[in-house]
Amino acid sequence: MAQPTPHIRAELPKIRQLDEAAINRIAAGEVVERPASAVKELVENAIDAQARRITIDVADAGKTLIRVSDDGHGIAGPDLPLALSRHATSKTDGADLLDIHSFGFRGEALPSLAAIGRLTLTSRVKDAEEAKLLTVEAGRAHPLRPAALSAGTIVELRDIFFATPARLKFMRSDRAEMMAISDVVKRLAMAEPATTFVLNDVSDGGVRQVFRADAGQGELFDVVMQRLSVVLGREFAENAMRIDAERDGIRLWGAASLPTFSRGAAVAQHLFVNGRPVRDKLLIGALRGGYSDVMARDRHPVAALFVDCPAELVDVNVHPAKTEVRFRDPGLVRGLIVSAIRHALMQEGHRSSRTVAEGVLGAAQAEPAGARIYQMPLGTSEHLPRHFTEPSARAFAPAAAVVGPAIPAETEVRADQPLGAARAQVHENYIIAQTPDGLVIVDQHAAHERLVYERLKRQHDARNVVSQALLIPEIVELPEPDAAAILAVSEDLAALGLVVEPFGGGAVAVRETPAVLGQVNAAALVRDIADELSDQGGSTALRGRIDAVLSRMSCHGSVRSGRQMRPEEMNALLREMEVTPSSGQCNHGRPTYVKLQLSDIERLFGRS
Repeated sequence: MAQPTPHIRAELPKIRQLDEAAINRIAAGEVVERPASAVKELVENAIDAQARRITIDVADAGKTLIRVSDDGHGIAGPDLPLALSRHATSKTDGADLLDIHSFGFRGEALPSLAAIGRLTLTSRVKDAEEAKLLTVEAGRAHPLRPAALSAGTIVELRDIFFATPARLKFMRSDRAEMMAISDVVKRLAMAEPATTFVLNDVSDGGVRQVFRADAGQGELFDVVMQRLSVVLGREFAENAMRIDAERDGIRLWGAASLPTFSRGAAVAQHLFVNGRPVRDKLLIGALRGGYSDVMARDRHPVAALFVDCPAELVDVNVHPAKTEVRFRDPGLVRGLIVSAIRHALMQEGHRSSRTVAEGVLGAAQAEPAGARIYQMPLGTSEHLPRHFTEPSARAFAPAAAVVGPAIPAETEVRADQPLGAARAQVHENYIIAQTPDGLVIVDQHAAHERLVYERLKRQHDARNVVSQALLIPEIVELPEPDAAAILAVSEDLAALGLVVEPFGGGAVAVRETPAVLGQVNAAALVRDIADELSDQGGSTALRGRIDAVLSRMSCHGSVRSGRQMRPEEMNALLREMEVTPSSGQCNHGRPTYVKLQLSDIERLFGRS
């Protein structure tokens, strides 16, 4: 027997007006997804009340208690019942929803929370005779009562979702919910560095401080960096670049990490629009674009960036949670972020993450006797790479043997050489250089790869990529899809100095290669470029594809691991690193060198 269709009824359905309690419970589903959402709404209200100290107490990860206390301007007693009505707010008159200068403005948070839990609202305004208290359970309000409170507001939410028990089934573990609450508080603490934030876990009658950030004082950027040091850690502050740029009335400022200070996931990227924490795909994509050619795809920068613009240029009324925004000119904002980050990276030059050196020191151990020691090679048939400039200073003499005379006086390290003077090459891959206050260890392949990459980019931008013709074209057999991908961008490759032509089937003929690469395995180069095009996909912008191809090319043209280098070659490499932007990391975001202070080395040997 056929089953009746559940969406078809025999009787005509009637349209009904839902009661206020049902409306609030439905709205709560959008505004309050979990305890962290409730904390966010209540703390934002406290910030809007101009609070300078906000204390958040939670029990059982917010499931049984959320209490937010602030010293803000408070709510007048007669207005307390109105504050718990839907769409009642003191933050806008509704005439212009683009002219928003507060966190909240929809008037949904308090009535939504009151509809799904037991809410107590206690407040006192300045000069009021006494505080007032209002209790609401599952949307039903009790009479207004006097209360004891010196100033400000206390909002207490107990038994969240008790009126909608089905939502409790979707709650995660206490640990996960507490981490979500902590993340919300930390993001808001970054947005308001002049306010003190305290988060306490008061489960089981005890008080455990989970997070505390005291109000900062001084210049705005200094105060923000103090707060970022507390929230993101001291290491971030030590490895951050200052960002400050403005274009057409939109300002971007804040801090972003060096490429060598990165994370395996995009969990430490904090973006703010007019002081509001947001999770916007446009901004996240722009941040990623700024690091596109200095960081591997599986690594993510750490950043706290603030976008300030006139309120009419951005719409924050996109979603009830107010974590998404819509810009009037998204291209302008994206371009500002990408260019500002790339400019900061260029200004940092060869700077590398200090954390890398600390990691080396942490892992250092005394070597057993008899470990192999390499000297600087005293003569090889290898020649200086053609694009290296000759050192302007006198050539450095070879390093002395392990047991032998002292280093000649003419090899004294000059103070104006940040990466010092080459003293040795170890394991045919690492250059050891002496600086006035320590030593530098350079990965020769990674460093030269970055130098070749930057040179290729400059030549391409100047339309001056010189190619060298092969005496005999090299035929490269490829799978037909790869050959088609190569030939589809053959004009772009020709502009990069790589000339390829079809040779029938899945084969291509390589007739010219970029001169800067020197002698190169053309077949391996073409196969690598085919792999890169496959990884990039067809949706990637042309510039992104070109940079990716240049990165692959530079790998083939760089000094390989295992090659012995002469003293002048090593010093030429160091000098070029010092004047090349982003030379502190290779094309994949790994450090090209580690700098160790003499004091750190002495500490390793117990000499400090």
